[in-house]
Amino acid sequence: MDDRINELEIKLAFQEDLLDTLNSTVARQQHQIDLLQEQFRALYQQVRSAATTAAEADPQQEIPPHY
Repeated sequence: MDDRINELEIKLAFQEDLLDTLNSTVARQQHQIDLLQEQFRALYQQVRSAATTAAEADPQQEIPPHY
């Protein structure tokens, strides 16, 4: 009976360690996702502002494409 209890305690300890490892992995991945989303938002804003600036450009000041 003691052997079975010891085996269960060992399995439980391994499962707790695995759960802690998985938890830290998920937390790290969530942090990476948050950083990527921030970078994506910044890039999106840059593209939008560049498109807005290009749309507001004065066509008379542009050099014709054949020059």
